[in-house]
Amino acid sequence: MMSRTSNNSWPDLAALNLRPTTDVLHLWSQVVGKVRLMLTPWINHSWQATFYLSGRGFATGPIYAGGRAFEIEFDLLSDVLRIDTAAGETRRVKLEALSVAAFYDATMTALAELGLAVDVHLMPCEIPDAIAFDEDRALRAYDPEAARAYWRAMLQVQRVFLLFRSRFIGKCSPIHLFWGSFDLAVTRFSGRDAPPHPGGMPHVPNAVAREAYCREVSSAGFWPGVERPTFYSYAYPVPAGFNLARVEPDAAMFDVQLGEFLLSYDAVRSSADPDTALLVFLQSTYEAAANLAPWERSRLERAQGRPGQVPEDA
Repeated sequence: MMSRTSNNSWPDLAALNLRPTTDVLHLWSQVVGKVRLMLTPWINHSWQATFYLSGRGFATGPIYAGGRAFEIEFDLLSDVLRIDTAAGETRRVKLEALSVAAFYDATMTALAELGLAVDVHLMPCEIPDAIAFDEDRALRAYDPEAARAYWRAMLQVQRVFLLFRSRFIGKCSPIHLFWGSFDLAVTRFSGRDAPPHPGGMPHVPNAVAREAYCREVSSAGFWPGVERPTFYSYAYPVPAGFNLARVEPDAAMFDVQLGEFLLSYDAVRSSADPDTALLVFLQSTYEAAANLAPWERSRLERAQGRPGQVPEDA
């Protein structure tokens, strides 16, 4: 039986002016994400280009360039971008109030000093009315406390996502942070092909969208949201009646414009048991997609995993 968690372990994001900081972290993460994108062989669904949460922020994991290995980490405890090579060489870029162009210039200079110069596409992805990195010279606010609070919220979210992930034995994504929309996501696959995705995402080649959605999925995640931090769940292709499905908890709703079920972070945090509230949302929205499609659920699911215990059906 799952233990109840104190609301205190889920940061109070509503008490902070998050948006300026999450907006600039989103744009800075695109600069770094594109470095990894340009140096890493393509893996299905663009999984080669994502970030992973770390004990200090979020990081690329090892990147390889000409036989050399290095890693880039947004160290939110020290407010620096860390670039560390396997040979022990280091560079740091201060995370503070500055423009996207200044961050881009500083990051590319640091990489060049390490002999790791790389050319990236300068237009941000999935952002309407985007400005090229090197032309976005408006000073951006950065609040270290807001950055740390949002990261710590993501750590709580990932902890629950891991429980949800453990219930599925079919093809499933890692839990990772996509820099396209700056969302922490986990995606389940039915095993069936999907119709070609129509594309149309800002500054994202249609071929990328088609490859990302070439298989039938139920995907859930957490992102800064349109107005406030929000959980989402969607299906592709969308089964008939998905928008009318009854999901839990009661605070969840279907957004017609986005085509997704949404649940605010505040609703989860303020509930009597945030872990259960989030798990219920993840499970009920997945079941809505899987039952309507329908998926072969008996072949894809198992009981929730327990630390250190091999499942009996393994």
